[in-house]
Amino acid sequence: MPRPPLSAVVTTFNNAGTLASCLDSLAFCDEIVLLDSNSDDATRQIAEQHGARVFIEPFKGYGPQKQSAIDKARHDWILLLDADESLTAEGRVVIERELQAPRAAGYRLPRYEWLFWRWPSPGTRPNWQLRLFRKSCGGMNAVPIHAAPEVEGTVRDIDAPFRHFGEAELAVRVDKINRYSSGLVEYKLKHPPRFLGLRLVFYPTVAFLRFYILQRYFLNGWAGYFAARSQAFYAFLKYAKVLEAERQGRR
Repeated sequence: MPRPPLSAVVTTFNNAGTLASCLDSLAFCDEIVLLDSNSDDATRQIAEQHGARVFIEPFKGYGPQKQSAIDKARHDWILLLDADESLTAEGRVVIERELQAPRAAGYRLPRYEWLFWRWPSPGTRPNWQLRLFRKSCGGMNAVPIHAAPEVEGTVRDIDAPFRHFGEAELAVRVDKINRYSSGLVEYKLKHPPRFLGLRLVFYPTVAFLRFYILQRYFLNGWAGYFAARSQAFYAFLKYAKVLEAERQGRR
């Protein structure tokens, strides 16, 4: 039974180092839509070489930019990847088979994270994310920084792995954490979290234990420890900066 047509959607900005791997993994899709934010490296040339439909728009924010790219897709079924991610060959087989008789409006796929200098142990639990969905059933939410697709209807998990080629150096990871936590301050001031002080004191430890123990990052040696500890630091910063902004506002 043939599957419905599938649009791959990617947003980019200076992603020449990882884009070819991403687009190679999406070659089975019926089209690739790529929305670029005025890159000044070889990103656009790589996209054109892979037959992508390339659009250029100024960056409007993570959610709005991805939604703009989704809106340009010709087909209802969307496979959404970042430019530093790639679908595995096993993932392609699972998606092709599932779409022959779809059982849901959206699907969560397991994402495996690059941990500084290694891929995670097979025993480490992946991060499941909604990346395959019908655009007629939803789109990107309004959360800044960590905007994600949301759909109305059934959402299922399917074992279609994809890989995230994340930060290769701790300094780069810390810089990203600093930028992301700053980017969340305005949103959290408009939507203040309950029990901010308690969250600031306890949540960083909870975040560390969730990653290191529950998601089994301890199986990855020092790389796993670095990843879990940096996640705890992010949990601290995103609440500490909100408290700092509140206190400065009172002054």
